[in-house]
Amino acid sequence: MDMYQREPVGEGAHQEIFPEEVERWRRRGASIVDVREGWEYERGHLPGAANVPLGELPERMGELGKGPIVLVCASGNRSEQGARFLSRSGFGEVANLLGGTVGWARRGRPLE
Repeated sequence: MDMYQREPVGEGAHQEIFPEEVERWRRRGASIVDVREGWEYERGHLPGAANVPLGELPERMGELGKGPIVLVCASGNRSEQGARFLSRSGFGEVANLLGGTVGWARRGRPLE
């Protein structure tokens, strides 16, 4: 399956969530996955987020488990691509963090 392939509307369904919703997802056991490159991740990431760069997602998705997942990047674009890919690949509860780490920080939320 090609992660960058465009799919018809309705396939690859995932949720788009705001920073205020991340804690609710965490309480439900969601993993936070940052799909930026390692050097971007090191400059600051959501607390507890794992780093799986978008380009590595197809071969590393087995590391993610099947529980809820929130994907994040700098702005929400790369993580949206990753969320579509995971949803099409059979992951049931996948969300994209709107605004990414930039939006997260602008709302006064901490980065590690």
